[in-house]
Amino acid sequence: MTVAVFTFVVLLFNVLKEILPLLVRGQVSLWLVLKAVGLLIPFACVYALPMGFITAALLVFGRFSADQELTAARASGISLFSLISPVLLLSLFCCGFSAWFNMDLGPRSRVAYLKLKEQLRSDVGVGQLPEGKVINDFPGYIFYAAKNHHGYLEDVRILKLGNETNAEMTLRAPRGRIEMDLPNKQLILHLVDARTVSFNGTRFSIGSSPELTLNFDLNVATNKTYKPRISDMTFWQLRGELNDLEKKLGAPPVTEEVSSEESRAQLHEAERQRGDLTEPVLVEMNRQIAFSFACFGFTLVGIPLGIRVHRRETNVGVAIALMLVLVYYAFIMLGESLSARPEFVPHLILWLPNFIFQAVGVVLLWRANRGI
Repeated sequence: MTVAVFTFVVLLFNVLKEILPLLVRGQVSLWLVLKAVGLLIPFACVYALPMGFITAALLVFGRFSADQELTAARASGISLFSLISPVLLLSLFCCGFSAWFNMDLGPRSRVAYLKLKEQLRSDVGVGQLPEGKVINDFPGYIFYAAKNHHGYLEDVRILKLGNETNAEMTLRAPRGRIEMDLPNKQLILHLVDARTVSFNGTRFSIGSSPELTLNFDLNVATNKTYKPRISDMTFWQLRGELNDLEKKLGAPPVTEEVSSEESRAQLHEAERQRGDLTEPVLVEMNRQIAFSFACFGFTLVGIPLGIRVHRRETNVGVAIALMLVLVYYAFIMLGESLSARPEFVPHLILWLPNFIFQAVGVVLLWRANRGI
């Protein structure tokens, strides 16, 4: 029941925000709205399953303790660990279910939903560089923009390939702007504070420019069907994307005829720019795997907290569950927000809430079993 409630809440937020306005304006039929809702259900379950599990654990064991049933069970010689073993096994089973939603079904359903939405309202003005997607539709270039606000870009990264396997230049700019020259079939990219690392054999050089303009011919775009966003890729798509990027980036070059200090600085800059492209993929892969274990960590914490709270009221259990979920998601959001800073190893930060919740849960369960 709790999973169903949270699934409905997540669905309601997405439908009210994106689909209902189109229905009210008469741009879509009721059938298409129902189809969109059906595609959103697996995506919503990614978040609803862990939230429902911790809420259920708090409600059930809070009532179990408040009605003195735990005392009666102990008086009958049944330990707490014997009582909760089926629940822990169920949480591990739900971890497998959650992994399926996180790593495969959820992303595929989300992509199908986005395709349906794009068919309902096409946005061609600034669609040549969608945000959060690795784009290689222009020969010799790989593009990535973290944000695209109606043509105004943030955190732009460009990789220029010398051939299919080696990078000739990497470029990064904190801001940029897209200009579409449709009569001449040109895409003009204006970048601000651009930093480049150019490779030439065994040497490379670092440059910067306050303003940089790049022109691209729209006629040479090789594929009009873009890849999904990194956050909407399945685990296997992310793995393939990471392998492709690593092959195209290749090994860092060995510098010659430069001082030791300068060489270290240039190597550090080159490695940082190369990590800028691969780290978002690593972050999403680790998020999908780490988030799959949330049900188990939430259960370990929820059972002893429910016993300690010792309340029958539903609202108390729901409030505690929401607070714990916010704490867990804060780590996830921190790791994702640092995806552009590979020096902080954000893909490992995503595992911290699992370790913390499981460790705290084991200690609380041990104390609850001893009646402390």
